[in-house]
Amino acid sequence: MISHSASSSSVQASSRLWPLLILNFFMADFQAGIGPFLGIFLLAHGWQSGLVGTVMTMGGVAGMLMGIPAGALIDQTRRKRLWVIVAGVCTIAASAIILLSQEFWVVAGSQLATGIAGAVIIPAVTGITLGMVHQKGFVRQNGLNQAFNHAGNMVGAGLSGYLGWKFGFPAVFALAAVFGALSIASVLMIPAKSIDHAAARGMKEDDAEAKLSGLQILVECKPLLILAVALAAFHLGNAAMLPLYGMAVVSNAQSNGPWFVALTVIIAQGTMIVASLIAMRMAEEKGYWLVLLISFIALPIRGLIASQVLVPWGVYPVQMLDGVGAGLQSVAVPGLVARILNGTGRINAGQGAIATMQGLGAALSPVLGGWIAQIFGYEIAFVVLGSFALISVACWLGFSGLLKPACSGSSGENAFLADAQNVRDDPFPRGRASGG
Repeated sequence: MISHSASSSSVQASSRLWPLLILNFFMADFQAGIGPFLGIFLLAHGWQSGLVGTVMTMGGVAGMLMGIPAGALIDQTRRKRLWVIVAGVCTIAASAIILLSQEFWVVAGSQLATGIAGAVIIPAVTGITLGMVHQKGFVRQNGLNQAFNHAGNMVGAGLSGYLGWKFGFPAVFALAAVFGALSIASVLMIPAKSIDHAAARGMKEDDAEAKLSGLQILVECKPLLILAVALAAFHLGNAAMLPLYGMAVVSNAQSNGPWFVALTVIIAQGTMIVASLIAMRMAEEKGYWLVLLISFIALPIRGLIASQVLVPWGVYPVQMLDGVGAGLQSVAVPGLVARILNGTGRINAGQGAIATMQGLGAALSPVLGGWIAQIFGYEIAFVVLGSFALISVACWLGFSGLLKPACSGSSGENAFLADAQNVRDDPFPRGRASGG
């Protein structure tokens, strides 16, 4: 009888979570719109790499500035599903405008809107996930979410490459719109009552009297600050690598533009599927510290290889390393933030703060990489971009004594921020005593 009840409960849980996985699959193309195809599209319309990098940076800055407000909004609202829909529709509309005009301010406005919408979608889906499975189930569910998201990116990129080659760039936008409709259907299939909004924002689950922490917790938690600096440095080098590599190979007339860009995404996302599942298992058994260290180390190696193999076959090692870094981080970063800030009620604001720092690096990366490539050549640009991750590695190793307890893979409720007030004096009042 007990076995039957447990089995029934498991089936019910699975039926609730399938729409979440489907949402993560389809929202990949839904969220990105023209995404990585933007650089090739604008080059085909007479733009230079420096100007392409500039408009990408403008979008990144907009997303960066909206990170914390968007996260705080998701913490507060009980309409998380609605915000996924609104942000996604805005992304598709903003991307489609570029088809009508390639004037600088039209493209810049499109990227601003896309950056703002993206700042809302990510914490919204994270919040929905946490609200459905709580802290205890978050590591595993987030790993599965990311695997499905990378699979959606891979399928979307493959279809976009084929459709772009066969029918032109308008077909890429049409595909994004189809994925958008399926994403909306998926998010609406998630029962509103299945989302525990207190758990979704990270309130202490076993204490009805738990109080909400102030936003100052985001600048008082040392592990969160170190994570933010390390990720900002990583994305300063990483964000421009893919579009620049695509432009470098295509500009030498060595490959078909849309299909080559699609291939870069397919290889990276295919690797990310495997990496995200490995990260999920590593996080469950050993915690997040080693997962993130490996992700940081992948970027300098990738930059060196990219500088030496500016030919079509070079996409395989270059983008496989991208998949390693990004795939591991896609699981480790939201999981670690959720663990660090558990009990404060500010998890999604924290996710937004981290996204802001990632966005700061990512926003500066295209304009920095674009101008370096234009002045000194693509080879130098890749070496310089890859070297920024050495800052991330130095932070992670230098503060390992503080970070390892926060990254602990021990099961159960996070002890580090059980009392938000105590964090103001000592970020980890009980973490070291517990053995991490």
